[in-house]
Amino acid sequence: MPAHILIVDDEPEIADLIELYLENEDFDIIKCYDGTTALEVIRTRPLDLAILDVMLPGIDGFSLCREIRRKHRFPVLMLTARGDDVDKINGLTIGADDYIIKPFNPLELIARVKAQLRRYKQYNTPEEEAEAEDDDVIDVHGLIINRATHDCSDIVPLE
Repeated sequence: MPAHILIVDDEPEIADLIELYLENEDFDIIKCYDGTTALEVIRTRPLDLAILDVMLPGIDGFSLCREIRRKHRFPVLMLTARGDDVDKINGLTIGADDYIIKPFNPLELIARVKAQLRRYKQYNTPEEEAEAEDDDVIDVHGLIINRATHDCSDIVPLE
């Protein structure tokens, strides 16, 4: 199943370019041109990654990133013309996983998207999948709980 990627940029030409490159990689794309519409998409659609411009009409990209981090763990890439160190640090501090400055190389953006998705999908297994793999063992942030034996430890039991 293709990853669902949200692109939020008020410049349609840039959003269309990113969409073209990502669709060529078989990703499912949702585009928004303002922060208010993007916030509605974030609240109502399942997403695997978001690419956010900072300077947007309505709600800015930093505010969108904060909203995403309140409830979601999917990767967020900031793609913006704001390249000051303060902006980069702010974006990464509020929860962005990467910060890319315009003008950008579309192939590099695709590589970064794939890297973020690989990390997200590989290391953040949903609880349902983890439980399906081993119904008796639960891992809660490094605390291992065995339902069958009621043992708790910080070491995965060998069987």
